[in-house]
Amino acid sequence: MTITAALVLFAVIWFLTLLVVLPVRIKTQGDLGDIVPGTHAGAPEVHHMKKKLWITTGISFVLWAIIAGVIISGLISVRDFDWLNQLEPRV
Repeated sequence: MTITAALVLFAVIWFLTLLVVLPVRIKTQGDLGDIVPGTHAGAPEVHHMKKKLWITTGISFVLWAIIAGVIISGLISVRDFDWLNQLEPRV
């Protein structure tokens, strides 16, 4: 695995993890009963963004280490996903 591939893998995992972490424990204007005129009741009032970014980074690093370890060890390779036998056979 090249450095570029490792960084791209980490970035993809980080953004996917962020999308999962963002809606957790969010408090909306409707929940708090303080709706600003012209905004939706589901708009976030308290979102704890800095804490969520740190949580996202921690979870992403653990997932990245596991996935990168599997890739580097050779436990799973591209050939394992060649269901249509399009790759050249091993010699």
